[in-house]
Amino acid sequence: MGKIALLFAMFLMPAVVFASEPTAPVLPLAPVSKELKKQLLGTPVYIQIFKEERTLELYGKIGTEYRLIDSYRICNFSGGLGPKRRQGDFKSPEGFYSVGLSQLKPDSRFYRAINVGFPNEYDRQQGYEGKYLMIHGSCVSIGCYAMTDTYIEDIYRYVEAALRNGQPRVDVSIYPFRMTDSNLQRHRNSVYYSFWRQLQPGYAQFVKTRLPPAVSVSDGRYVMGSAGSTFTDRSALALTETK
Repeated sequence: MGKIALLFAMFLMPAVVFASEPTAPVLPLAPVSKELKKQLLGTPVYIQIFKEERTLELYGKIGTEYRLIDSYRICNFSGGLGPKRRQGDFKSPEGFYSVGLSQLKPDSRFYRAINVGFPNEYDRQQGYEGKYLMIHGSCVSIGCYAMTDTYIEDIYRYVEAALRNGQPRVDVSIYPFRMTDSNLQRHRNSVYYSFWRQLQPGYAQFVKTRLPPAVSVSDGRYVMGSAGSTFTDRSALALTETK
């Protein structure tokens, strides 16, 4: 009788272990084909940046959702994880930003540059300061997201084409890492944890809807709205480059 009970328990064990495992994180999607990528030049685009993974993802709108056009290795960023707070802290921004035509700099001394729009409304309500925070080439960074010249050429071309083709703003969501529950749990002791919890709904909204998250700022906090709208902060920025 004891052997039968032991065999029965061993038979049930895998099911118990399987049920206790956490849900697997959502994996990044595969990019579209090279042929389709060429056809998407001029379509509305959306950018996600993940610091820890050193990855910039460029999405293009196909029908009613955004598909991954391409994924690019970030050559360099500075300051580690966490938001930029003050001029000279060498940090690269985190949060929700947007880009208009006036924020593109085709003649940057870093080859091509896209001003992400720091500080946005959230940053200003926190008293954060800084300027000329870019996605640019030359693979060198002091608070910017530096790419190889080949990569920034590709990214810049799609952003510029989208804006010239009628997209009012290109939203740029910048995260410390892929905002899964397991990654947040891994960083639960960070001083930035409460801030990162504000960013997670934007990441989750895009995973669910494949539309850029609608983000506003209220009482010093990011607030999510319906997917597909654009970030409400639309401050004009001077783009004279001093770095």
